[in-house]
Amino acid sequence: MRERVLDAAHELTCADGWDRASLSAVASLAEVSRPTVYKEFGSRARLGHALVTRETRQLLDDVAEALAATDRHPRAALETALLLVLTAAERNPLLRSVVAAARRGSDSLLPYLTARTDPLLDAARGLLRAWLAGRFPTRGEEDVDVAADLVVRMALSHLVLPAWPPEVAASHLSSSAFRVLGET
Repeated sequence: MRERVLDAAHELTCADGWDRASLSAVASLAEVSRPTVYKEFGSRARLGHALVTRETRQLLDDVAEALAATDRHPRAALETALLLVLTAAERNPLLRSVVAAARRGSDSLLPYLTARTDPLLDAARGLLRAWLAGRFPTRGEEDVDVAADLVVRMALSHLVLPAWPPEVAASHLSSSAFRVLGET
């Protein structure tokens, strides 16, 4: 039932934006009662958080897969992973809806990507930190932490407010991480 509700919220958000996705409409599309949605999620805000969390966890799974590609040079693997993130708003209908709404001035779901995402930021940083530490075992823990944090925060910033095309941003961010680690 939880997945049906999330699927319904996803569908409505992609079609009309989160601002127009009422709990009544979500419940109706999921073929459950509105009280059932409240019982499962507690509030519309928690449903929105769960929706964005599910989507970003899938994106992190894709990033982990790109980083795990053993036939790539570490810098190329990181660039590929960053490109996945930076083009997510083009490929992923929900993220596209969130980012497009934010660019139009509606940020109803954007905080779940930016300000209220400690578990997601922690997961992304942890994933990248572990990957970098495995590639650069002689680097200090602080350098690895700084590089991971820099890349995650800047990738999120570029996802929402791009300064360069995704390929250029991915290259710059990857290069920055490697500079922090003393790799040129």
